[in-house]
Amino acid sequence: MSKIKICGIKRTEDIEIVNKYKPDYIGFIFSKSPRQIDFETAKELKSKLDKGIRVVGVFVNEPIDFIVKLCISNVIDVVQLHGDEDDEYIKQLRTLVKCRIIKAVRVKSTEQILQEEQKKCDFLLLDTYKKDVYGGSGEKFNWDLIPNDLVKEYFLAGGLNANNIQLAIKTLHPFCVDVSSSVETDGIKDEQKVKEIIEKVRSVN
Repeated sequence: MSKIKICGIKRTEDIEIVNKYKPDYIGFIFSKSPRQIDFETAKELKSKLDKGIRVVGVFVNEPIDFIVKLCISNVIDVVQLHGDEDDEYIKQLRTLVKCRIIKAVRVKSTEQILQEEQKKCDFLLLDTYKKDVYGGSGEKFNWDLIPNDLVKEYFLAGGLNANNIQLAIKTLHPFCVDVSSSVETDGIKDEQKVKEIIEKVRSVN
């Protein structure tokens, strides 16, 4: 049964939407992005969130101290590293926090995914490679590059929408599907689009 993550939550209105339709995860983005929020905003939003929904904090090459602050303050439940963080970075983070760790892979090849699988993270997140862009491209990558012998569970991102998300789940069986721009209208989370995509995921399951 694939789970669903709605990423890029940034407003109280977004929290009201996800509380209504209950995805498994939401994402707070702390890296440079139109959806970026700060510590205080994240803390306020988390206080209004349904306790059954887990928060993933998204970071790109972030100083570890800030991630630790968010984890120990219970603002986030899971850490998503979406930059160039190496295994030493992940090992150091592991000594400081109990949150589970997702390492994003901007997919270029099957071999690259298998190499990234060796890192000391709990999950991978497979996303579209685009030069100088660390995520949120809204573009799909070639799913054929995902190795059949991948052992580590993964989040699938990159260009997923209401038209292809059921195919992705039936074909690839990811641990979780991850969407953001496809559930927005003019850069704002759209309740009907969130409702539709969550219903589609749940109907496959």
